[in-house]
Amino acid sequence: MTPAPSPTRLPLTLYALTVGAFGIGTTEFVIMGLLQQVADDLHVGIATAGLLISGYALGVFVGAPLLTLATGRMPRKAVLVALMGVFTLGNLACALAPDYTLLMIARVVTSLAHGTFFGVGSVVATSMVAPERKASAISIMFTGLTVATLLGVPTGARLGLDFGWRATFWAVTAIGLVATGVIALLVPHTRNDDATPTSRAILSAIARPQVVLGLVMTVLGFAGVFAVFTYIQPLLTRISGFTQGAVSPILLVFGGGMILGNLLGGRLADHRLMPAVFGTLAALAGVLFAMTFALRVPIAAIAFVGVFGAAAFATVAPLQMRVLRKAEGAGQSLASSLNIAAFNLGNAVGAWMGGVVIDHGPGLGAVTWTAALLPLAGLVVAAWSHALDAREGGAALHATPLSTTPGRAN
Repeated sequence: MTPAPSPTRLPLTLYALTVGAFGIGTTEFVIMGLLQQVADDLHVGIATAGLLISGYALGVFVGAPLLTLATGRMPRKAVLVALMGVFTLGNLACALAPDYTLLMIARVVTSLAHGTFFGVGSVVATSMVAPERKASAISIMFTGLTVATLLGVPTGARLGLDFGWRATFWAVTAIGLVATGVIALLVPHTRNDDATPTSRAILSAIARPQVVLGLVMTVLGFAGVFAVFTYIQPLLTRISGFTQGAVSPILLVFGGGMILGNLLGGRLADHRLMPAVFGTLAALAGVLFAMTFALRVPIAAIAFVGVFGAAAFATVAPLQMRVLRKAEGAGQSLASSLNIAAFNLGNAVGAWMGGVVIDHGPGLGAVTWTAALLPLAGLVVAAWSHALDAREGGAALHATPLSTTPGRAN
């Protein structure tokens, strides 16, 4: 039975979910601080090692909507525990993988838990609190992802440098065991009485033009982010001249920028959504282009890693809200899941594109300015979407000629 929501105290369930989010966030991003070690140990190139990010992201892209639908009628606690079990076993397989192929397979298996965990976890989190605290409940859970980027990834990178990359995956496996235990202990048993989405709701969420354009913006924006972030270790060591040991503390700067950008993006999106979409995508493109020059000066490189983190995560709230606002009714939850998948498809596309630039294009030094082209393409899509807004608004005015009240910008 679900405990009555407390208006003053956040339940321990939220912090159990936070532990799971921390583990998932760490395993997704930590590989970026280990690329050099993985590539050397498994005798593959940097670009090939970078595909481990793409494989994970594609697993999330496929797994998020499919597993969300497949587990829609199961008790949510059982789903969360099972997902953390998959996550834990996947990381154990990563730690034991004898070659690149098996490491890739293990990464993909691990990724299947990602999207559905955040989707189901959000529902559980909001069910534990009073209505006026639902947004706070979700933010508490996602704090785990934020802390993973700020602390888990640099710590994992340092652990990999000192004890080998496999030690990092052993540590994440331990986090998975802890998360599975606290979720099993603290998340209450509840029945899931939600109706499984109908095919009409699914098609409505996917096929609505404005939702599709929102998903495309998300893919392009985060493809630009991960074309650079995937290769942040070789960029800092080979171009900026830092030692491998310096990468871990520099990633802390990225994490700090990410937190500030995430908060700023949320505020901007609450104030005026579409201007926030335009502004954050434009800022991201400008920062990526400027990094081409900043990386060649060590002090400027450190500063721009922080600015890059802020610009990257300032886009998250506006892009997520754009998709949610353009989805309607039963399609909203699926559209939200699809947008999580779109973020990860962008991760995969960006990692692949960065590898192509390194191996077959101008080289590592060109990764940043070529990455800037992706959010610029996102701006073009945003302009298209905004034009559709104007057309739809004009049609609404013609349909209701007596209305003189302007609608809020979308």
